[in-house]
Amino acid sequence: MATHPHFPTVDFAERPFILFWEVTRACALACKHCRAVAQPQAHPQELNHEEALALVDKIAELAPPMLVLTGGDPMMRPDICDLITRATERGLRVALSPAATNRLVHADFNALRKAGVVSMSLSLDGATRESHDRFRGVPHTFDRTLQAARAAMEAGIQLQINTTLAKSTLCELNGFVDLMRELKPDVWSVFVLVPTGRATADDLPTADELENVWQRLQNLRSELPFAIKTTEGHHYRRVLMQAARQGGQAPRHLIPTRDGKGVLFISHTGDVQPSGFLPLTAGNVRTDDLTTLYREHPLFVQLRNDDALGGKCGKCEYRRLCGGSRARAFGTCGDMMAAEPLCNYIPVALRNS
Repeated sequence: MATHPHFPTVDFAERPFILFWEVTRACALACKHCRAVAQPQAHPQELNHEEALALVDKIAELAPPMLVLTGGDPMMRPDICDLITRATERGLRVALSPAATNRLVHADFNALRKAGVVSMSLSLDGATRESHDRFRGVPHTFDRTLQAARAAMEAGIQLQINTTLAKSTLCELNGFVDLMRELKPDVWSVFVLVPTGRATADDLPTADELENVWQRLQNLRSELPFAIKTTEGHHYRRVLMQAARQGGQAPRHLIPTRDGKGVLFISHTGDVQPSGFLPLTAGNVRTDDLTTLYREHPLFVQLRNDDALGGKCGKCEYRRLCGGSRARAFGTCGDMMAAEPLCNYIPVALRNS
C-alpha cells in the first residue's frame, strides 16, 4: 500500500501508482542515453487519434493517481492537447514530459495548464550549457530547458527536473546541486542509468560511487528548498530509512514503487510493459484489456512479489521498500528478478549467516 498527500491510498495489486504513456517516439533531439531510441518521425504503427482517445478511457478505468504523457516528445503529437483534456475530464491527474525544443518554448503554457497539465518534467543532464547540449545531441537545449522551466512555473505548473546519473556525469554532481538551488524546482528526480535503448553498461557508476551519491543527497535534504526523488535508484529509500533510524530527518511520503510494482508503461504502439526501462511485454492495448494485464498477467504478478526477488535483494530487510531496479537487473544480466547490480549494502540476514 502507498500513500501520498495528493493521492488516495493505492493497492499496487489493483492499480499502478503511476502510469507512463509514451504517446509517440517522434523527437527532434538525439540524446546520448535515450531509452526510446527516439526518431525524427512518428512510427507508422503509433496509436492513432481515435485509438489514443479510447486508451485514455481505459486508463481512467484503471485509475492511476498519476498519468505521465511522455515520449519521444509528446509535443510532437498534434492531438496532445486533446489527450490532456480527455484525461483531465476523466478524472486523471496529468503530467507532461516534453523535450526542450523550439516547439516547446513557443507553446502556450497557460493553455497546457488550462487543458489539465498539473506538472511537467524537464531534463537537465549536464550542469553546464556545454555538457548538457553535448549529452542531448542538439545545441541550445540547455537554454531552452531553462526557458521552459521558467514558463512552466509562471503558468502554475509544478516543475520536476530529471537528471541522469551515469559514470560520465558523476563529476558534475556539485554543479547539479548548485543548478537546482538556482532553479528551485518542486522536485529534483535523479535517474540512475539503465542499460537499455541507447544507454550501455559501460557508463554505469559503481555501487560504491552510487552509495556516496545517496549519502550526499541524504545529507543535503534538510537544506534544499525542494524534494529529491530517484528513478531506478530505489536503494536511496534504504539510505533515508537508515539515516532516520540513526536520529536523522525522517523521510516523507516514501512510495515503494518499482518496475511493474505500482509502475506501468504503455508504448507508442500500445505494448504494455512494467516500465519504459524494462522491455518485457505482457500484451497490447489493441487486443488486451489494460486492467486485466496489470492485475493478472504473470509478468506483473511476479514483479510485485517482494519475496520472489533473487540474490541478496531477496534476503534484504528493505526489499519491500526498495527491491532494487528490476530493469537494471534485466539489462545487466538478463534476469529481471536478480539482485540490484549497483547496491553495495549487505543485508542483515547475510551478515549474520
